[in-house]
Amino acid sequence: MQFILNWPPAISFLVMSVITTSVALAGLRFVRKKYPAEVLKENHEVAAIIFNAFGLLYGVVVAFVVFVTWSGYDEATKNLQLEANEAIDIFHSAKAFPEPVSKTIQQGLMNYIASVYNDELKRMAVGEVSLHSRSSLRDLIILFNNMDQTSAPNRELYAESLRCLNALAEYRRLRVFAGNNTIPSVIWLVLLIGGLITSTILTLVALPALYGMSEGLHEKVSESWLRWRNRGVGTEPATTASAGD
Repeated sequence: MQFILNWPPAISFLVMSVITTSVALAGLRFVRKKYPAEVLKENHEVAAIIFNAFGLLYGVVVAFVVFVTWSGYDEATKNLQLEANEAIDIFHSAKAFPEPVSKTIQQGLMNYIASVYNDELKRMAVGEVSLHSRSSLRDLIILFNNMDQTSAPNRELYAESLRCLNALAEYRRLRVFAGNNTIPSVIWLVLLIGGLITSTILTLVALPALYGMSEGLHEKVSESWLRWRNRGVGTEPATTASAGD
């Protein structure tokens, strides 16, 4: 079921809605043809108990899936914001380094941010975790490691920039790991089977009041349509007669 998440939201919602609704209506039509409402009404008490118990269990499973999915998304967003914050700190701190080291650090950071924005985030949105930006980050780490600390005008600033760079690499790893968390296939199977069982239980419950309501609504609509049609037909001769006068 992972491929459905890779579709555009409108298409995936439409396809899943059509499929599930069609299956539910087909099952309802099949059961109603074979078992009338009077027969199903005899088992209402048992069906109600089973439906309440299973509905509660199924609701807990759905809530668990939503919680896990939202937690992973929130964690990835948080790590991305912290990663961007560390990159901004390094970019501004690089202004204090001598040339051409300052320009090299700032250019490396811009290349890294562009790689994350144009490649990694788009791949993570469709479930693909890319390591493409790792080369840009490795170049920054090598640049800091090869830098002569004695040439830095402010050693405390160099140490702080190195700490921010390590934090940047850590937040990137956490973001990739959080984005790689997916719902197991077993959970998808439980959700599908649970939805099928729920639809099956609903087809075994007779709702004569609902049927009477729908039939009454249909009769009212038909009566209003006939009244409007007769009124239109009745005013036509009067218009013709007045035109003749």
